[in-house]
Amino acid sequence: MSETIHIYHTNDLHSHFTNWPSIKALLTERKRWHEEEGDFCLILDIGDHVDRSHPFSEGTAGKGNVELLNDACYDAATIGNNEGITLSKEELGELYVQADFDVIVGNLKDADGAVPSWAKPYHIIETKGGVKIGLVGATAEFTPFYKRLGWKISDGKEAIIQAVEDIKGQTDLIICLSHLGVKEDELLAEVCPDIDVILGAHTHHIFHEGKMIGNTLLGAAGKFGAYIGHVTIENSLKHKKADLIETSSLRNPDESFDECLVKKGKEQLMAPIFYNEEKLKAEWFKDSMMSELFGQALIEFAQADCALFNAGIFMGDMQEGEMTRYDFHKLLPHPINPCLIELTGAELKEIYLQSLNEEWPHIELKGLGFRGAIFGKIIHANMKLEGHRLYVNGELVLSDQLYRLITLDLFTFGYFFPALKRAPKTYFMPEFLRDVFSQFFQSKAIKK
Repeated sequence: MSETIHIYHTNDLHSHFTNWPSIKALLTERKRWHEEEGDFCLILDIGDHVDRSHPFSEGTAGKGNVELLNDACYDAATIGNNEGITLSKEELGELYVQADFDVIVGNLKDADGAVPSWAKPYHIIETKGGVKIGLVGATAEFTPFYKRLGWKISDGKEAIIQAVEDIKGQTDLIICLSHLGVKEDELLAEVCPDIDVILGAHTHHIFHEGKMIGNTLLGAAGKFGAYIGHVTIENSLKHKKADLIETSSLRNPDESFDECLVKKGKEQLMAPIFYNEEKLKAEWFKDSMMSELFGQALIEFAQADCALFNAGIFMGDMQEGEMTRYDFHKLLPHPINPCLIELTGAELKEIYLQSLNEEWPHIELKGLGFRGAIFGKIIHANMKLEGHRLYVNGELVLSDQLYRLITLDLFTFGYFFPALKRAPKTYFMPEFLRDVFSQFFQSKAIKK
């Protein structure tokens, strides 16, 4: 075999579009260049291209991201958790209708076990030189979220191993699109040596020159479009290497690209919600009228007894005048869902006391769905500690009585409150915090 196989890959863009014109320009140029040389070129995305914290992705329900992938001539992609669980089942079902590329995800099915029409567990491509390349892929599980949305999610590694078993006799080379995270990728390389290349995502890790585990090459390109991954396979498939291309070193043909997408997204989100008669100021380090109303909105939405959230979720003031979908998106851009948890009075008091950690308000939180800057003060809605006694709705909390606490899903992942990770809970989906808050004001306006 004389042809060289070039694989370019991106992951975890999270709708950071500033460098996208540079990425597109390089990918389209390289693809043309390699094909003119008689070589083969694959362009792949490993998930979380969509992030609804950006107005363009919110306004187009991710379809705008798919158009960008089409324009850059991508050949295949897998989904990340941002595609999988921040869109409703209907929105995800429609996301790839116009895609010019294959969507490879082997561990997601409908509730009845059927593979969705827009996805496939594997795909086989044959180069002009006759090399048969098998693509397999899977996404991170997040089982409670997928189940709540009506999907059936299974173990990603097992799905990939099964797909490899199904195709290894038909292929010369197997490439895995893994949105499982670096630890899972490393385990996968050990237990499934038939995979030649694993392209990773989800944990935003970086392999500047790849990582070899046995005969399997691992590649990863970080996050936010800072890098483009490049894998080269040559010498009759015996030699493979990886490197990263730093996008900041490339010429950007359109410096205003992101601004244009924000404008397009804003146009899609101009539906009015209600008329705000009084400015509400965002306060990150103390209670405010905005946080009081948000707590009320959460409690009414979930029919809960009390609420707990961090004030850093508010990304700006609510100005006087007409409030649109765009305004609420700008105020609460986070892909965070409300979560209802039943706790005994003793457990609720323990959570309350933990939330008084004086270091938390100043944390510069990254991840867990939070898209703000500072964590901010913990707000306690409808509950108050007086001395050593906790009161909910003005009544003394009883240790063995059950209480319904509405909070944010980011508090259930174990980082802040380990007990909430283990507690039985109900996630509200697909509603985000901005949906709950906007519906609250909209309902009040209608009642008037």
